[in-house]
Amino acid sequence: MSTGAAACLVLLRHAKSAWPDVADHERPLGPRGLRDSPAAGRWLRDAGCLPALVICSTALRARETWALAAGQLGIEVPVRFDERVYAAEPEDLLEVMSEVPEEVQTLLLVSHNPGLADLAVSLAREAVDAAEAEAIKRLSEKFPTSAIAVFACPGPWQELVPGSARLTHFAVPRGAAR
Repeated sequence: MSTGAAACLVLLRHAKSAWPDVADHERPLGPRGLRDSPAAGRWLRDAGCLPALVICSTALRARETWALAAGQLGIEVPVRFDERVYAAEPEDLLEVMSEVPEEVQTLLLVSHNPGLADLAVSLAREAVDAAEAEAIKRLSEKFPTSAIAVFACPGPWQELVPGSARLTHFAVPRGAAR
């Protein structure tokens, strides 16, 4: 990204998982997650948040979330599955994002709580208007499954630090129950 140009960071929490008797990393999406993941993709498409690169946790539920969301975008997006994103703390996620080339203008990260929620809250700068303040309040209270937080980020990814981004959208897309 060129100096001074705002980049777009999209944080997507994986959709609702099932709880079969498997290791946490191998938990699949549950019925609600299977409905909500495509809804998240439609929200991204309709909001114009089409990523140039996706970094996704290697956990099954995150990979399934991204696959179903990506199917709604209408474009092919390069995806990098990174084991460091699974169970990551905010500083770990920042480190992963710091490796993203400057040319990437829109980055989407598919990850897990509590690290993803903590990252989102920490990135948000002080609100400049009532709408932004309300979005930050909602984000701080709960970052549910399938939630999407979109940030405008100044400067290169390597310079992304707490308090440096503007929260532009916070949404929790849901699919229709059958």
